[in-house]
Amino acid sequence: METLRAMFTDDTLWIYTGIAGAVFGAIFLAWFRETRMGLWLFDKFDNLLDYLVNRWGWTWLQEPEDSWRKKYPKITNKVDELELRIKNLESQLGTRVIRQKKR
Repeated sequence: METLRAMFTDDTLWIYTGIAGAVFGAIFLAWFRETRMGLWLFDKFDNLLDYLVNRWGWTWLQEPEDSWRKKYPKITNKVDELELRIKNLESQLGTRVIRQKKR
């Protein structure tokens, strides 16, 4: 009983309010990011980060070019498979690669 009383004294209440605030904040953010206002706000934030990268050279704010590979592993595997097939076909043709003219 003493342990329960110690858990809810003024000394430890900040822990529970912090956890509850973080949970409600995460729930709100999950809902808000799908709204029109959320999409607009996230776009403005993205533009701000792009500005900081371009203006001040803060490259640590940039997303790596190959980050889509981690986000979409099935598409990554398919792209790699197709690139390998193209490379094999080109090697079978030798150095002569057939290219079509754009119309």
